[in-house]
Amino acid sequence: MPLFEYRCRDCGTKFERIVTSSAVEVVCKNCDSPRVDKLWSVFAVAGVARSTASFEPGPCGACGARRRGMCGE
Repeated sequence: MPLFEYRCRDCGTKFERIVTSSAVEVVCKNCDSPRVDKLWSVFAVAGVARSTASFEPGPCGACGARRRGMCGE
């Protein structure tokens, strides 16, 4: 089920709501106003690497450092 974050334009309350359909009208949980804005949310995924290649020593290539862990030095 998709979970979305909203902010009420009338009272400023931020809240989350599970929305099962685009036809569902979302109203503020504090003041029941239908004047709400959907906020951008950060989506995070945690998991296990499928390859050991990412754990091998050596430059990762992201910043050009000589070794891993030396970014910005």
